[in-house]
Amino acid sequence: MKKPIWEPSPERIERANLNRFARFAREQSGNEDLRGYAALYEFSIRHPERFWPLVWEFCGIRASGTFHETLVAAEHPADTRWFPGIRLNVAQNLLRFRDERCALTGRDPAGAAYEISHAQLQQQVARVAAALRERGIGPGDCVAGLLRNGSEAVVAMLASIAVGALWTAPPPAQAANVLNRLQPRLVFADTQYLAATGAVPEAAVVVIGARGTPHVHWNDLLAADAPPLSFELAGFEQPLYALAREDGEVSLHSAGGTLIQHLKDLVLQADLKREDRVLHAAAPHTPYWHWLTSALAVGAPLVLADEEFSLAEPAAWDLVDAHAVSVLATDTAQLAAFAASPLQPRETHKLLALKTVLAIGAAPSPDAIEAVYARIKDRLMLSLCAGDAGGLSFVALGSPLLPVYTDELQCRGLGMRAEILADDGRAMNEQCGVLACLAPFPALPLGFVGDADGSRFRARYFAAAAAAWCAGEQAMLTAHEGLQFAPTA
Repeated sequence: MKKPIWEPSPERIERANLNRFARFAREQSGNEDLRGYAALYEFSIRHPERFWPLVWEFCGIRASGTFHETLVAAEHPADTRWFPGIRLNVAQNLLRFRDERCALTGRDPAGAAYEISHAQLQQQVARVAAALRERGIGPGDCVAGLLRNGSEAVVAMLASIAVGALWTAPPPAQAANVLNRLQPRLVFADTQYLAATGAVPEAAVVVIGARGTPHVHWNDLLAADAPPLSFELAGFEQPLYALAREDGEVSLHSAGGTLIQHLKDLVLQADLKREDRVLHAAAPHTPYWHWLTSALAVGAPLVLADEEFSLAEPAAWDLVDAHAVSVLATDTAQLAAFAASPLQPRETHKLLALKTVLAIGAAPSPDAIEAVYARIKDRLMLSLCAGDAGGLSFVALGSPLLPVYTDELQCRGLGMRAEILADDGRAMNEQCGVLACLAPFPALPLGFVGDADGSRFRARYFAAAAAAWCAGEQAMLTAHEGLQFAPTA
């Protein structure tokens, strides 16, 4: 039998959010069998109407309304509706802390260091939200961002969703297509992104960077007085984010589904706590930028790194030490680049606080995983997050209660009824087949822009198994209940 490369210590298991959630679930449900990950997983997929309200309460999601219904099933999984009696605003949940502890830290485009407290973040969002409202922007409108990974992107996004607008941040190469399709009322843009994108649709533009353009400047918004921040509440399935996909489609994602699934992923699976410091190196146009930015709801400071960040460069590890980073969020391509480099951070850096690496994307090679433990630190959880769940969440994630093996992802995510299907639709173990989710999940996208009858969306994700979410990925369920993904072509 193969041996794990890492196992959680008894102390880490005892302190894990997931362990506390298990106790909470036992108390609330009266089910004393909810011990260990396997039992929690079975409970989450067999009783979603009980599991997701427990996640909601444990994570402290703020909303108004009632929990009379968790989900309203439908003939087609894409038509399932969640928490129909709830109204909420995601920005209100991400801005729940208002104290002087650090919320965001990083460097501005000129290279100057900054640190923004939760109170200051609240104030900046209030000023930008007031500017949006003065321009008549609110529910039903779209706001776009062509931005680098800095505090401006976070503030612009939070202000937009606070007033009830749909947020989109397309990559520069797709910006013209996405903006033409969504027709945003306002665009926040870094000067270099604006130059690369060219003309934008008939929209107001707020420029971040050098002055000298005819557009409104970001600093002028932050200098204005504003009333206390208020939030537009809307239904659980209010469109929140519009994501540009590689195939040219633009997918829509609900406010409530995104929020509850992000917090389940971050609090339970990634074991994120307020005491952590998270290195956030994603670009705002990537789906996992939105996932990581939801960590504000936990209160953990985000250390924002720019697009030059690379684990294959010593400066990345200098940043980890300088900010006492405990959770390093990256993608698996970065892990591969690190493994190919000569760096030995465990010899050259302290890395005293580092306890978790979150790696998003295609499963890395066993050599890359071995390099993490041999050359970075042997006492940390490497949590691999993969499997297309619509862009803003994952089918497979990590768990602080489970060991790490070099050739598989730790587990299927809680609430994700994932199976490996043979060509005839049978579920199978320890054989390669198509990965599918056999039941709806809250973060399942609302659909594609311009696809009124949902035909394109359903053909893309439900064609292989009409009653199951399926992105076409090939994988195998292992003897440890982990997942091995087949290499993509």
